[in-house]
Amino acid sequence: MDFGFTIAAYAVAAVLFILSLGGLSGQESAKRAIWYGIVGMTIAVLATMAGPGQGLWLLSVVLIGAGAVVGHQLATRVQMTQMPELVAIMHSLVGLAAVFVGFNADIELGRVASAFAVEGLAFPRPEEVSAEAAAFAKQFTGFAAIVAKKTAVEVNILKVELILGIWIGAVTFTGSVIAYGKLAGKVDGAAKKLPGGHLLNAGAAALSLLFAAMYLGGAGIWTLVLLTLLAFFIGYHLIMGIGGADMPVVVSMLNSYSGWAAAAIGFSLGNDLLIVVGALVGSSGAILSYIMCKAMNRQFVSVILGGFGGASGPAAEIEGEQIAIDADGVANALNEADSVIIVPGYGMAVAQAQGAVSELTSKLRAKGKSVRFAIHPVAGRLPGHMNVLLAEAKVPYDIVLEMEEINDDFPETDVVIVIGSNDIVNPAAQDDPNSPIAGMPVLEVWKAKQVFVSKRGQGTGYSGIENPLFYKENTRMFYGDAKASVSSLLGKIE
Repeated sequence: MDFGFTIAAYAVAAVLFILSLGGLSGQESAKRAIWYGIVGMTIAVLATMAGPGQGLWLLSVVLIGAGAVVGHQLATRVQMTQMPELVAIMHSLVGLAAVFVGFNADIELGRVASAFAVEGLAFPRPEEVSAEAAAFAKQFTGFAAIVAKKTAVEVNILKVELILGIWIGAVTFTGSVIAYGKLAGKVDGAAKKLPGGHLLNAGAAALSLLFAAMYLGGAGIWTLVLLTLLAFFIGYHLIMGIGGADMPVVVSMLNSYSGWAAAAIGFSLGNDLLIVVGALVGSSGAILSYIMCKAMNRQFVSVILGGFGGASGPAAEIEGEQIAIDADGVANALNEADSVIIVPGYGMAVAQAQGAVSELTSKLRAKGKSVRFAIHPVAGRLPGHMNVLLAEAKVPYDIVLEMEEINDDFPETDVVIVIGSNDIVNPAAQDDPNSPIAGMPVLEVWKAKQVFVSKRGQGTGYSGIENPLFYKENTRMFYGDAKASVSSLLGKIE
């Protein structure tokens, strides 16, 4: 049967996925980009059901329907503050799927080989295929039909593909589960390694290579099982060894892993679209991880090996005290200010304060004041987290600026309001070489005339790193729930 329609549909879907990724780079085009992705995925699913893998339509429809119900429930119930952990757990499912597909490929390979052996036919077959063997291969359906036509070289390539899919998928699965636990607060966010941590990871990787070689040599499926267990351990141990401050990088890194796992599945299944989509996700995730590491002045390899999160010596002692201020004091400063910069962080997401912040912004701008937002590349728990929240609250796109666009403007700014941020406004990154975030580019809010920090209390936050900003002479602490605190200012803006 000619499946030219499927190939054409896959090409259209691939173009739509590329447009979707490109559109997500800007807030103005993000909504349109999401629709590109939805339409592309719909085309891909329908083309697959009508293409070479057709069959079991009833089961396929049931599974798609069940997935749609679960997806709808998640979309309507999960809060924006929970999006990072939702993304992490979704990555784990992609990894687990890669593991299952890899093992299924090996099982089908064995089933086909057994069927050929019963008929007294060679498998894998040499390049020159006998008419009898070619005729026998036509009895198979689905993935087995693809396997039955492979030569010895092609079977070895398939084995390499399924090894990569299983190994990357297993690392992605356990790594994503641990990332979910850290983001959700169910696993300690501190960097933790077993004794000899790096050597254990290196040893597990070396043993994985050994078992992969043994599998290629015909040792049997038990080598795949052991390889999978080692990959599970590596994923677990790698992410456990990465501190909470690096979670945005970890999420994007796992996104990249899930893409490469999907690409490996595509090669194993002979699905061109899955290869393209996996490569898109894998490469875009890797590029995003690199950009975020650069924004944190960290080496990508250092982060993924758990090298960040521990100080190289005793941190500098902080002198002074945190001075509190009430809503009247903050409102008076805002009424007198001409220029205001707001720095949002994860605390704004937790308090769901973006609506109140947007309303405060509108009131200040209506009074003729300059109000802008400063966004650090790793603010929140997910790349672009703050941008999404502000867009949801209908904050104008043109006043939401990235760190490099606004950092030089703080010395001429009258008031800075920091809402639930810690590391990204921490001067210790520049002043204390022993700080865990030493060298990380930060928003230099302390250079403004007045700084007001909205925090629940005097804790060090998610990463556990103390912030000297809170003790500076021009800083006042505006304690309380961010949403309630910002809302209390609205009636006081004159």
